[in-house]
Amino acid sequence: MDKDKEKARNRKPESASTSGSGSAGQHEDRDDKEKGKDKKEKEGLIPTLYHNFVESLESALHSMADGPCCQQSKLPSFTLEGIAQFIKTGKPENVIVMTGAGISTAAGIPDFRSPGSGLYDNLQKYNLPDPQAIFEIGFFRKNPEPFFALAKELVPEHLKPTRTHYFIRLLEKKGILKRWYTQNIDSLEYLTGIPEDKVVTAHGSFRQSTCLKCKQQYDYEWTRDKVLHSSNHIPRCEKDNCNGIVKPNIVFFGENLPRRFFECAMTDFPKCDLLIIIGTSLIVQPFAGMVHEVNDDCPRLLINMEAAGKIGSREKALGIPGLCYDSNCNKRDVFWKGTCDDGTSKLAELLDWEHELDALVNAPSAASTQAQPTKSTSSSKPISKE
Repeated sequence: MDKDKEKARNRKPESASTSGSGSAGQHEDRDDKEKGKDKKEKEGLIPTLYHNFVESLESALHSMADGPCCQQSKLPSFTLEGIAQFIKTGKPENVIVMTGAGISTAAGIPDFRSPGSGLYDNLQKYNLPDPQAIFEIGFFRKNPEPFFALAKELVPEHLKPTRTHYFIRLLEKKGILKRWYTQNIDSLEYLTGIPEDKVVTAHGSFRQSTCLKCKQQYDYEWTRDKVLHSSNHIPRCEKDNCNGIVKPNIVFFGENLPRRFFECAMTDFPKCDLLIIIGTSLIVQPFAGMVHEVNDDCPRLLINMEAAGKIGSREKALGIPGLCYDSNCNKRDVFWKGTCDDGTSKLAELLDWEHELDALVNAPSAASTQAQPTKSTSSSKPISKE
């Protein structure tokens, strides 16, 4: 009996030891599982925290960009009606108009970027390294033929200005147009009869051309005749022993903008009391950036088929400017979506100018000005440089 009790006492430590060893192993396994679970939870938490941080940052930036503004608007509403009311009551005296290719499409001149119909989408036949090469000065010097083939579509021999062109002319007749800045090279602006000093051709035009070799200048009618009617369509200088390529005075990629563009812009835009932007994607600089050179309280109207000139809240918070017509903080911008002619016709109607606009569009003198688009000395002789 005593021996059995002794054996039992001797077995307890073993049993306890064995049981304790198993329990410790179970605790270790449980700890490892809990640690693994915690690690997974922490790993899953990191993307959530990052996502929340990004959302908070974007919300803060949006608040900074679109938060309450103390600036009071000059417009009764951010609509075309509001612009018309401002013209009637605010009586702006220094209206600046900025136009792009969209105002000339109704005249039959294709724009550059419209999918399918734009010039850049229809240049495959010229085997260009890229569509914009046709307007690169380096490429032109080596191979001018593609440009002059395209120029036949851009020279307005039988084209007439659109209602939008004449609306801008009407602004000048009303005595409120400070300047008309255009990206277009078709010269249709001048066919409205507008005074030359009112127009700034930011990218030049066909109104004059220059020999790349001797710098002799030629007028519009000489260039038009060579482009449209000569056998090879490439104008050549007629000065003795020259025969250089005569290039229209339009700005190619790689060339500086006309000096007059900067001279006029420096004095015009600070005085602007209404900016009207029509038919442009506001992509090409520095022209596009000029919309931000007016004063902060100057109303701005965009008439275009698509939204343009907008930026995101991050860019706004960083001080990068943009049109604000869809912003909570908008105090001056209006976007009217539609064709240029529809937009300007509607504005003329709201101003009770529709009959005056019709008279300009239908005037016989408007068509006759096509024969005299410049102050040329002759349609068959070069312009003297002296």
